Amino acid sequence: MNAFVSAAKWRALADRMRRLGIGEGELVERFVLGSGRGGQKLNKTSSCVVLRHSPSGIVVKCQQTRSRELNRYYARSELCERIQGRLDAEKTERAQRAARIRRQKQRRSRRQKERMLQEKKRRAQKKRLRGPIRVEEGGQGA
Repeated sequence: MNAFVSAAKWRALADRMRRLGIGEGELVERFVLGSGRGGQKLNKTSSCVVLRHSPSGIVVKCQQTRSRELNRYYARSELCERIQGRLDAEKTERAQRAARIRRQKQRRSRRQKERMLQEKKRRAQKKRLRGPIRVEEGGQGA
């Protein structure tokens, strides 16, 4: 894999960030020492990218490669994915709420109404049977 990302890919990523409303000024970028496999070179260079999107509070840590430039690209890409996921979740949540309200407002069919009333009668019968035991006077003699 090439150590650097092409200008076309950076432009495509910048367009995607613009569409999602992410500005470079909203990003706080830090470089920290990497960890894990990679040997002495990895331990000496700050190639791990920590990217924080201030408005949403999303923090992305990327250490996929030993190249800082590639990690910067991957971190921004991951940030776009997470924000897109949040936006999609909000849309589906809104759609679910609207569908729930639609179902609540919808009238019950005759069959549903009958089933509901039968179930209520069964439940009332159960509750009556749970009551205290009644002893009738004047029953069988002793």
